[in-house]
Amino acid sequence: MKKSAVRRIDTIDIQRCGDEVRFVVSGDGFLYNMVRIIVGTLLEVGAHRMSAEDVRYALDSKVRENAGPTAPAQGLCLWEVFY
Repeated sequence: MKKSAVRRIDTIDIQRCGDEVRFVVSGDGFLYNMVRIIVGTLLEVGAHRMSAEDVRYALDSKVRENAGPTAPAQGLCLWEVFY
């Protein structure tokens, strides 16, 4: 039996810390590259290469190619896990 690929994102918090921008993503679990895709998409919105409507369309369409690029793994870290 296959496990469900459905995951729930509870919060996405974007924080500016000096020259650093932190994306804090909380949810019930993450799929492979999920957070990197979310961050890449939000960076595209911040650079005005995508609009909020483009993000909504990507989510509604459920087609990966409609989202932004996968952000590089450099700087990505797993901060905390709750059970």
